[in-house]
Amino acid sequence: MSNKNNPTIAIPIGDPAGIGPEIVIKSLAQKEIYDVCNPLVIGDKDVLETIMEAIDTHLNIHIIKKTNEANYEPGTIDLIDLNNVEIDSYEMGVVSGMCGQASYEYIKKAHDLIENEEADAICTPPINKESLQASDVPYIDHTAMLSAFTDSHDPMTMFEVNDLRIFFLTRHVSLKDSIPMMTKERVEDYLIRCKEALELLGIDEPKLALAGLNPHSGEGGLFGREEIDELTPGLEAARQRGVEVNGPVPADSVFHQAAHGKYDAVLSLYHDQGHIAAKMYDFERTVSVTNGLPYLRTSVDHGTAFDIAGKGIASSVSMVEAIKAAAKYTPFFRKQIK
Repeated sequence: MSNKNNPTIAIPIGDPAGIGPEIVIKSLAQKEIYDVCNPLVIGDKDVLETIMEAIDTHLNIHIIKKTNEANYEPGTIDLIDLNNVEIDSYEMGVVSGMCGQASYEYIKKAHDLIENEEADAICTPPINKESLQASDVPYIDHTAMLSAFTDSHDPMTMFEVNDLRIFFLTRHVSLKDSIPMMTKERVEDYLIRCKEALELLGIDEPKLALAGLNPHSGEGGLFGREEIDELTPGLEAARQRGVEVNGPVPADSVFHQAAHGKYDAVLSLYHDQGHIAAKMYDFERTVSVTNGLPYLRTSVDHGTAFDIAGKGIASSVSMVEAIKAAAKYTPFFRKQIK
């Protein structure tokens, strides 16, 4: 039976044509999930039944209208069934406007549950950008949706893998375009926000590191001046505002140092700088945490993998870790927000 002290985690099933439904099913087949949280799934009953048949994993489905009807028992999926997929035209592994629209509706419902205080956090499997574009959804990803739903400005992504945490100064822009964005003002702002985000997650007086951009962090200007002209002034300004931070630390060593406890988190400067570090450390256990929303959202850090959808071979490790991270951080986040 449910543990009333466990946080309720809203879990939309992602793009129905991808591996999202499969990894949700596989995750909820594990008792350890129910030991730490009350998982509440938002999706389509026909899709889940189709996937369970395809992957030969069978759980009971308990359809509910209100969250107080959920039992949260291992072996059973408590489902809010939006019934928004035409199962006769449903096809796994292909881009579909119908599935893009469905994935959006699952996320919106998860948000509404938080707003109505029926859930404590959201944990998301992957959605597909092309499927979203093929529908009438005006957002490109989860973060854009949740930002709009909550009127939040510029949420920050944090990766967590084992004891390594990584924030990103820039993300979905080209490397060429990211460098002009590495201004002292942006560095100062992001370091302050990193500190605040870690405190919301229960980490008191966090120690941060700022990654360098150039080889050897520029070697005093020999290999570039970004560290001298922008990164260090931004770091010093953040220090004056109470942030404990070192750097710029050469990127070839800073992530190793953080993984071994020298820092609580690293502010990476661009997408691949931090992604490569996290995924080389442990690809499957890398979890994404969205900061800057009025509630906690965690996510897997992989795509919809259309090429293997419905084949029963998708790994649920990242989904399990993402759900567990939501359960771990929710009590700290909820306490700080209140």
